[in-house]
Amino acid sequence: MPAFDTLMTLVIELGPLTSLGTGAAGERRMARIAGGRFEGAVAGRALRGTVEPGAVDWQLLHPDGTLEIDAQYVLREDCGGAIRVHNQGLRHGPAEVLAALARGEAVDPSAYFFRSLLRFETAAPELSALNRTLAVASAQRRGGEVRFEVHALR
Repeated sequence: MPAFDTLMTLVIELGPLTSLGTGAAGERRMARIAGGRFEGAVAGRALRGTVEPGAVDWQLLHPDGTLEIDAQYVLREDCGGAIRVHNQGLRHGPAEVLAALARGEAVDPSAYFFRSLLRFETAAPELSALNRTLAVASAQRRGGEVRFEVHALR
């Protein structure tokens, strides 16, 4: 039976949001990743470091308010190892809650659904367990940041 282990807390700092226009499926957007930080443990080894700036979170905002995310970025572990992350997810909820999030207001994370799936890739031998890890996260938007509580599937 599947179970989960806490992997890390990951905070992504978002930069400017650019709309590419609205098509049949919804509004295509890109949110620049300005940086961030993470902390946790993998295979009994502590993890801590920063999110490198410059990546992009590609988004599709559907007419019903559902937001699809598809982000790829790099985590830089304090000991120097680089970790590529592919993070795909969904956010949806009542219209008034999504409108409050869009205004940058603080919203109770239980008032909306925000979950994602994460895969990792690293060449750092001490972090190689991440190459074999599937993870899920619950997320919450906090103004210009997104906080992910990431759990590894075992």
